[in-house]
Amino acid sequence: MSQTPLFADRTHAGELLARVINDLLTKQTIDSGVKPLPIVYALPRGGIPVAAPIARLLNCPLTIVVAKKISHPENPELAIGAVTTYGNVLWANQKLFRSKYDVRLQEVALNKAINQAKSLEAQLIPACPQVNSENATLILVDDGIATGMTIAVAATAIKALSPAAVWLCTPVAPQKLLPWLEQWGDRIIVLETPEPFWSVSNFYAQFPQVDTLEVIKYLQQQNPIGPMDLCE
Repeated sequence: MSQTPLFADRTHAGELLARVINDLLTKQTIDSGVKPLPIVYALPRGGIPVAAPIARLLNCPLTIVVAKKISHPENPELAIGAVTTYGNVLWANQKLFRSKYDVRLQEVALNKAINQAKSLEAQLIPACPQVNSENATLILVDDGIATGMTIAVAATAIKALSPAAVWLCTPVAPQKLLPWLEQWGDRIIVLETPEPFWSVSNFYAQFPQVDTLEVIKYLQQQNPIGPMDLCE
């Protein structure tokens, strides 16, 4: 079942999201008298084209936090959890794994996801800036939320960096997921919550795969840095 696109592409969605985030940060500055220090964290690869216009408007660093879904070994389309390169793990339903055989399958799936995450991070790290997240407002961005597993586990990872706040920001997510998401971030910013919600790609007119070289280009454009600078 097709649905009317809400966004032309990821860049368009990011530009709309950037305005909302900027307005909220400006209001926070006025209300508190203290200007927040933002850092944009994107979930690669699809979150990067959305995050880039946000970092550009906020004139702040753009970096990454890599999270991968953990797929069921016997059904790759079924997400049974998510993991970050920091070692944070979030399981969808532990009841799936009752027997010793199931637990072994769980371990195999986890290790595969960790290896995928570390491989992607290794390719992107050289293009990331050196950032100090302590007392900063971390803007965590993805191109859409379907189950919430990856953005939730990513939020857990960057919360450990002692920020002032973590904002979960995305163009589109299911309305029913918002109460669950609130436990993972200090603020949730979602532009559209259409129902029925089928898949994130349905809400974009253009939703191509984002390749690694494209991600590196976005990072380098926002962060004119030397090759020795690394993500925190």
